[in-house]
Amino acid sequence: MINSPASLDDAEVAIAAARAGAEAVRVRYGRRLSRIDKGAGDFATDADVAAEEAILGVIRAARPEDAVLGEEGGQQGATDAVRQWLVDPLCGTLNYAVGNMLVAVNVALRNGPAAVADPFSGEVFFTDGETAWVRRDGGDEKLAPTAATQLVDVNLDPPFPSAPGFRAVDLLAHPGFVERFRPRVVSTTLALAWVAAGKRAAYLTDGGDLTESLHFAAGVALCRAAGCVVTGVDGAPIGQAGRGLVVAADAETHALLLSMLRGRG
Repeated sequence: MINSPASLDDAEVAIAAARAGAEAVRVRYGRRLSRIDKGAGDFATDADVAAEEAILGVIRAARPEDAVLGEEGGQQGATDAVRQWLVDPLCGTLNYAVGNMLVAVNVALRNGPAAVADPFSGEVFFTDGETAWVRRDGGDEKLAPTAATQLVDVNLDPPFPSAPGFRAVDLLAHPGFVERFRPRVVSTTLALAWVAAGKRAAYLTDGGDLTESLHFAAGVALCRAAGCVVTGVDGAPIGQAGRGLVVAADAETHALLLSMLRGRG
C-alpha cells in the first residue's frame, strides 16, 4: 500500500521532494541546457527550474498550507507562515552545466526535517530534526561523522564578506593545514552531507548569516542532527553574530581549524 502524500510525516515529505527534484536533475544531465542569467556571473538552467517544479509538486500535494521559498521561484505563500520550506533545487549548477556530477538537491522545513539528495549516487541524506540518516538501496543507515579522511572541503566562490579576517586561500597555505589535512573543492553543499556521513572531516565557507539560507539550511540541519560541530568562521553560533560556516566532524577538528583561521595553529 502506497501512502498518500498527505499521510507522510515531514521527514518523508522532505525525502520525497528531494528525490523528485533529483530525478528531474538526473534525466536532464548531458542535454543541451538553456541558461537563465541572474547577473554577477550566476545563472540557472532549465534543469534548475524543472527540479524546483518537481519539488513544489510534492510539497503542494503533501502540505498545501505551507509556504515555500525556492531558489528559482522565490516566495510562495505567506511570508509570515509558521511553516516554510526552503528549496535549493540544484546546488552546483555550474558543475552540472559543464558535465560534472557533483551536485545536490536541498529541501528543508525551516527549523525542522530536511533532506539532501545526490541525483547520481541515488543517496538521500535526511534528518527528522533529531537524528540523521542516509537512505540507499531501500535501507536507512544512521550517519556517523568522523574526521578519519582528513579531507576538508573549502568553498572558494565569492563573495568574501569576512576578508581579510578570513580568507579561504590563506587557510590552504597554512603550514598546519598542509600537514594535517588535504583540501577539496566540491562547489556544492553536497559536501555538508559528506561531513555528516564521514566522507569529509570538515567544510568551510565564507558568507553572512546563513541560518536563513535556502542553500545551506538542509545541510546544516543534517550536520547538527548527526552531531557535527557547526559555527561561523569566527567560532560564534551561526546567525546574526556568526558569519559563514565551519562544520567539522568532531570538536578536535573544529578547534584545530579555528586556531588556524585565527593564526594560532
